[in-house]
Amino acid sequence: MKWLLILVILFGVILFGAVDAATSAKHRKHSTKQPTPTPTPTASPKSKKVSPTPSPTPKSKSKRKKAFPTATPGESPSETETPSASPAESPEAGRGKKGWPNVSLSPDAIEGYEKDPTKVQQILDAGLALTKQNLGYTYGSADPANGGMDCSGFIYYLLKQNGFSDVPRDSSQQYVWVRKAGNLYAVLSRKEDSFEFDDLKPGDLLFWRGTYNIDRDPPITHTMIYLGREKRTNKRVMIGSSDGRTYDGKQRWGVSVFDFKMPPPPKSGDAKISPVFVGYGRIPGLSED
Repeated sequence: MKWLLILVILFGVILFGAVDAATSAKHRKHSTKQPTPTPTPTASPKSKKVSPTPSPTPKSKSKRKKAFPTATPGESPSETETPSASPAESPEAGRGKKGWPNVSLSPDAIEGYEKDPTKVQQILDAGLALTKQNLGYTYGSADPANGGMDCSGFIYYLLKQNGFSDVPRDSSQQYVWVRKAGNLYAVLSRKEDSFEFDDLKPGDLLFWRGTYNIDRDPPITHTMIYLGREKRTNKRVMIGSSDGRTYDGKQRWGVSVFDFKMPPPPKSGDAKISPVFVGYGRIPGLSED
């Protein structure tokens, strides 16, 4: 009986130890598995949060798509031609600008004016009268009633009013008109005291190219009429309509007296517009008497 009691006690101890070991093993197993699930839920929300982050990308694409339609009308041929031609061909740019007042001179202020042929005096008088009307530069206009004229419009109106019915309207064709008559004196020099100006006389038409971008043949873009030398300064002066040429070192816009001087040579590699003086010539059919 005593031995039986001892065996029961021993068996209970062994059984309790086995149960305790199994419990602790199970606990260890459970504790080792728990850290693994913990990062898993943490990682999965992070990955889900990262995926929504790119979702604004489509929105930014839609914004860019909205921007393209806005730019498209500006790139259409009809719209690009009008704005680019407008500022380039006309100083409608000059229209809104505030320069120094337009300038006029009396015939007495021009050296040798009294010796000019009667018809030349008549033309120059009419041109100087236009400089007193405070006319602006208006592209496409050849009538002072519009409040202004462009460069070739000034020449066209002035000569039409003085009996030259065959004068062309634009500067390129006015150049052809003078050249066909055999009256053109070409100028290659950029110096104002060049011998090429020995034949320059009051009443001669003056021609430039490269004053703005335009595809025309011949590429003449600007014209004015020569007045002579101003007594006060001994400088050559001219009359016409411009969008910013100078007189006495100050810019003027519209119908005015301007300094006649050679444009500076273009800088090397300069892609900007480079005005070049081409030549001058007598008005076809003008009497020298």
